[in-house]
Amino acid sequence: MAACSSTDDDEDEAIKVAELTEISQQFDAEVAWEKSIGDGVDDYFSRIKPAYGYNKIFSASREGDVYALDVSTGEQVWHVDLSDADSERGFFENRQPALIAGGPVTGINKVFLGTENGEVFALDAETGELAWKGKVKGEIIASPALDSGVLVVNSASGILKAFNASSGEDMWEVDLDVPPLTLRGISAPTIAAGGVIVGTSAGELSVFMLEKGQQGWSVDVGEPSGSTELERVIDVDSQAVVFGDKVYSVSSRGNLVAIDIRNGRVLWKRQYSSYRQMAISGNTIYLTNTKGHIYAVDRINGLERWSNLALTNRGVTGPAVVGKNIVVGDFEGYLHFVNTESGEFVSRHEVDSSGIHTTPTVVDGIIFSQARDGSLQAIKVP
Repeated sequence: MAACSSTDDDEDEAIKVAELTEISQQFDAEVAWEKSIGDGVDDYFSRIKPAYGYNKIFSASREGDVYALDVSTGEQVWHVDLSDADSERGFFENRQPALIAGGPVTGINKVFLGTENGEVFALDAETGELAWKGKVKGEIIASPALDSGVLVVNSASGILKAFNASSGEDMWEVDLDVPPLTLRGISAPTIAAGGVIVGTSAGELSVFMLEKGQQGWSVDVGEPSGSTELERVIDVDSQAVVFGDKVYSVSSRGNLVAIDIRNGRVLWKRQYSSYRQMAISGNTIYLTNTKGHIYAVDRINGLERWSNLALTNRGVTGPAVVGKNIVVGDFEGYLHFVNTESGEFVSRHEVDSSGIHTTPTVVDGIIFSQARDGSLQAIKVP
């Protein structure tokens, strides 16, 4: 009995959620405008986050409401319902959710989104009209990537597929290996230097030629450990970040690595585990790990500059850089501002109690953060 009690205490400590403590509020965030994006994503897994383009903010709900908003005022420019993208629903028919989960992404005067049904939608950025619709095998639960007129989509079934971004014509398709047990999440592709860089459920970071999809180098990022299948899950779900001639990637269990983008040579490797989006500013990488701890790591040599462990198990998002601070959201709907030099909290702002599930978007110093219930705020900070 005593042994069981001790084990339970250890488990409780491992999942204990950190309570927020008083901080020295160095500035107050100002809400410039607020808008409701349908019913948001509720409690479902989602990486939908606001995207900027053409002086507009684009965002969506899981059910299929897509909005274009004026970036300065938040006024609605257009709204479309992708649950009836083909306008075929009868008057008495119930709405069937579009299950949007990937995107939006903007480019070539279009807005691109993916769904859990494997559908890819391309909308006109000025009017919201459907430009084309494509199909991918598997769920699209990460943002597509766009460059040089090519849209690349990664699906949960291991299909990496490229479309002509203007016409929707299929260009090429690659089938990646997917282990029997993986996390609920996939890596969003990154396009750089003529290649598509994507993480895999097998713990690798691979590059494929943008033009025809031939594979280039592949690097092990994850490092399996433990005796159970769950302990050996090493998905690379965080989107790779390219900075100059280097690419940085992290595994959900394993390592943070710096790789030479030209030949795939590993320059350094450090033990960090994360599935959240990273951010780079100057010579510093900012990341949050699977426990919600925030780290600043030297981009050149991988040495840790500081850590902040105060948000343990609070469902912390990836960091976004805003001025001299980084900002992360948590499951109770707070934005936490952390000084980039010291790692100390400098401000806190509540968006909505439904919680923040994705990394905030920063445009010209303005933070756009969307809560689970669809509440989208444009936030100004000094």
